[in-house]
Amino acid sequence: MAKESTYIGAVGRRKTATARARITPGKQEHMVVNDKPLEEYFRAVGAQSVARAALQDAGEKFSVSVRVHGGGIKAQAEAVRHAIARALISHNTELRKDLKRKGYLKRDPRAKERKKFGLKAARRAPQWSKR
Repeated sequence: MAKESTYIGAVGRRKTATARARITPGKQEHMVVNDKPLEEYFRAVGAQSVARAALQDAGEKFSVSVRVHGGGIKAQAEAVRHAIARALISHNTELRKDLKRKGYLKRDPRAKERKKFGLKAARRAPQWSKR
């Protein structure tokens, strides 16, 4: 019989980045993003700390596996944080108040505004001259 792995999955998004996280309660804290260790995937220390932020509040050790695509490095890190926070809530509902207060559960709705016809960019109008 195959080994049964119990994990909790969740999806997190930011701009055009989407992250699918799977957390498994374990003995050590281990984080893998797109089959690479967290430090290898997110080279910038700031992005690493953003991605890890929700786990800091958990109080337990988890093995985390994340698939992320789309967007840039910062948006991907925030999508990973969003997905992990959602998965932690599924595991332990008592964490919800603290994670919500820190803003990890809110899907940040800000995204790039589309270009409109007749304009050079989203809001940038063509140069105008009176004479």
